[in-house]
Amino acid sequence: MKVLVTGITGRIGANLAAALVAQDHTVRGLVWARDARVEKLEGLGVELQYGSLTDPDDVRRAVDSVEAVYHLGGAFQGGGPFTTDEYFEINVRGTYLMLEACRALGTQLKHLLFASTDALYDKYVPGGMTEPIDPDRTPRRPRGWYALSKSLGEELCHGYMRTSRMPVTVLRFALVVGAGEIADFHQFYLSRLKETHKDLAPLWEQSGGDERLVVVRDERGRPWRKHIADVRDIVGACVAALGNEATYGETFQLAGPAPFTWDEAVPYLAERLGIPYVEGTARGTPTYYEYDLSKLRRVLGYEPRYGINRMIDDAVAFKRGAAIGVLPTR
Repeated sequence: MKVLVTGITGRIGANLAAALVAQDHTVRGLVWARDARVEKLEGLGVELQYGSLTDPDDVRRAVDSVEAVYHLGGAFQGGGPFTTDEYFEINVRGTYLMLEACRALGTQLKHLLFASTDALYDKYVPGGMTEPIDPDRTPRRPRGWYALSKSLGEELCHGYMRTSRMPVTVLRFALVVGAGEIADFHQFYLSRLKETHKDLAPLWEQSGGDERLVVVRDERGRPWRKHIADVRDIVGACVAALGNEATYGETFQLAGPAPFTWDEAVPYLAERLGIPYVEGTARGTPTYYEYDLSKLRRVLGYEPRYGINRMIDDAVAFKRGAAIGVLPTR
């Protein structure tokens, strides 16, 4: 199948392109001039087209003759800063232009897959989430222009599915961790957490300024709980969705096999890195949520593989120079 990947220079886009090529798909990538990190794509045999999602002609050229589109490109929080105008133009109008160009392909288009985000959920609430987040039942409550623009993008996609019978699937990504990144995750490190959670500052003073990892608990004594995804699980689910008619018109949450807790992850990471850890309580709104992935497993047919210990093992190995089958983040 001939496939277009927008956002091909990102951590997900580049690894997705490699996975698609490995399955004998022909891949074209739309490269934005402001994010032209194409070195990681060398040797993959992908076609690169430079252009902008905000230019109708560029978008039409990008979709010309393709059969499927992974629309990953967009303005996002970690790639900015972006103005509110840019969030609207790139993420909302850019998605509209992509949908219009794909509509013009008619029956040649077999599938459009839209990358959305878990930022649509209000995950950080007093006391933490009481139930797993379900993509079909948990309300969307986007805050900020990034989340709002993705919510509008979802509405556009489902609207084109209803009105034009376009085969569209929405994939909401959890926080995605690339090669080596989980070992540096800022919420594991006391030096960084003490700046945002003043209750932990005395632990830093007791450490004498030496770095420590920290097992954080909330006011009820529960360790923080979080659900993220290794980039390989995001890519695996994206590939599994391609051409799967059962996914048309549906929304899926993508994440790792299970959430992790700080009392599980931090001691293991401390052992692997040789950094001591301490325990502390952070008052206020905790990190405490997880996703219901039953629809991902049942309908899309994908079983996530990379749990927190595997991610830590691979991150440490990657930082020490081992090859783990993941393209660099940058």
